[in-house]
Amino acid sequence: MEIAEKKQKRYQRVTEQLSGLLEQSSDPLAKMATVAAVLHHKMDGFFWTGFYFRRGKRLVIGPYQGPVACQVLDFGKGVCWAAVQQNQTIVVVDVNKFPGHVACDARSKSEIVVPVRDKTGTIIAVLDVDSTSYGNFDNIDAEWLGKITGLIYQ
Repeated sequence: MEIAEKKQKRYQRVTEQLSGLLEQSSDPLAKMATVAAVLHHKMDGFFWTGFYFRRGKRLVIGPYQGPVACQVLDFGKGVCWAAVQQNQTIVVVDVNKFPGHVACDARSKSEIVVPVRDKTGTIIAVLDVDSTSYGNFDNIDAEWLGKITGLIYQ
């Protein structure tokens, strides 16, 4: 079985598991905590897995798994704000080549950020995942993490 197929199958299993777990609560914060924990422990290479909430012109840390992170990301800086401002998921193969990257932990080498939308389609948070390997994330991650974040406000 090729690597891409293995990744697809793992995401499918994780998404099914999360679907069942997230039915237990209607609280988005509880759902985000569960998503961060499951993804962090089930997916290969997820060094830091968590959420940042939009709070005016700042992104403020939410539930996460991994080492201590930046508590606040100032407006317009880093991959998280780029995802909000561009209204799309952003995959970064090498964070050192991303203009304005915010290095909360120097061990991070690649990153993916997925907007989290409420029922009206408004971006209220982002899912941010870092890896200690270059090129850990791709379109498969973008597709499945988009599906998973869609479960939060369902």
